[in-house]
Amino acid sequence: MRKVIVEEQIQWILSYVQGGSADVWKENLVEDLETREIEFRSVGNFLLKLKKEFGEGDEKMVKVAELRRIEQGGRIMKEFVQEF
Repeated sequence: MRKVIVEEQIQWILSYVQGGSADVWKENLVEDLETREIEFRSVGNFLLKLKKEFGEGDEKMVKVAELRRIEQGGRIMKEFVQEF
C-alpha cells in the first residue's frame, strides 16, 4: 500500500515538471518507472534525485512540496503540528 502512495505522489510531482530539458528527463524517468528499472522507496528519495538533476529550484516551491509530503503517521498531534 505504501509503495502505491509513493508512486502516486511522485506522479503528482512529475505533473509539474515541464519545459525544455525537464520534459526529456521526465519522459525518461516515467519510462524507467513503468519498466521498473528505477524505484523510489520514498518521495524524499525522489526529491533528492530531482534536486541533484535540476538544483534546489525555487525555495518556496520546494517548501510547498515538503509540506504536502508530511504525514502524521504514528506521531502524536503535537509532534505532527511541530513539523508542519
